[in-house]
Amino acid sequence: MGAFKAWVVEKTESGQSLSFRDFDDADLMDGDVTVRVTHSTLNYKDGLALTGRSPVVRRFPMIPGIDFAGTVESSGHSEYRAGDAVVLTGWGVGETHLGAYAQKARVKGDWLVPLPAGLSPEQAMAVGTAGYTAMLSLMALDAHGMTPSDGPALVTGASGGVGSVAVALLARAGWHVIASTGRAGEGDYLKGLGAAEILDRAELDKPGRPLGKERWAAAIDAVGSTTLANVLAMTKSDGAVAACGLAQGMDLPTSVAPFILRGVSLLGINSVTTPQKKRREAWARIARELDLGKLAAMTRTVGLEEVGTLGEDILAGHVRGRTVVTVG
Repeated sequence: MGAFKAWVVEKTESGQSLSFRDFDDADLMDGDVTVRVTHSTLNYKDGLALTGRSPVVRRFPMIPGIDFAGTVESSGHSEYRAGDAVVLTGWGVGETHLGAYAQKARVKGDWLVPLPAGLSPEQAMAVGTAGYTAMLSLMALDAHGMTPSDGPALVTGASGGVGSVAVALLARAGWHVIASTGRAGEGDYLKGLGAAEILDRAELDKPGRPLGKERWAAAIDAVGSTTLANVLAMTKSDGAVAACGLAQGMDLPTSVAPFILRGVSLLGINSVTTPQKKRREAWARIARELDLGKLAAMTRTVGLEEVGTLGEDILAGHVRGRTVVTVG
């Protein structure tokens, strides 16, 4: 037993506090695999947990961080041995189970996947939940029968983590990608990832008509609320929209018109409790299909000690692409 460094959220009378301190591994939660964490990442949900802006944390004290890559230190699980490289995303880690912004984690082995061949731990965390969610969205569009020959594909929140990876994946798959962003000056960045057109977020984030001009056959939406309503209203007949985020809000002020007059399908994406078979398929496709050069172009790296300053930045939309956290 011993201490390790971790970011810890504590409950206070006014909400919560965040500190970077020693944490004893005797206080780790139950699990059959203990992992020496080498890398983590920053997602929108991490920003909510770090700041307390939404009740993401439901157990105190909590080590936030919903993703990690690392090396198995000890295992009582039949599939993993000491020294194995593993990845974790989701399963309530960083919310109800002590999470990734620490030098050590103890989790259920059934939550892990082996580090995919072709990806380093740092690259896996450059992907993280955001990129994994983008791949699940692409898989949902594929399963629905959507192909690049059907027309353009829209990505909302394109400068963010999910959006950046979605643009790169869709472009690699042959789609004509329309990237929606509210960040002035991000056009060159998004075109470098494969976007063919840039759409100003202002065209989507205000209340619109139940049906608009048909502009795209498919979409990956990480924004929700009014933006998603407008995306649906402008989706072509028999098109499909994968909904995977709520940056603008959890509401959906739409009508049945896109569904019953154009046959548009709304595909929900749950990246937290994805079954193991589908989870491994997604990671295998990421390793095969994601351009690692483009992944590097959208990624910056910070140290674990810097995490405490990042929550407000990602919630304010000041974080572009992906952020890898190197754990010392």
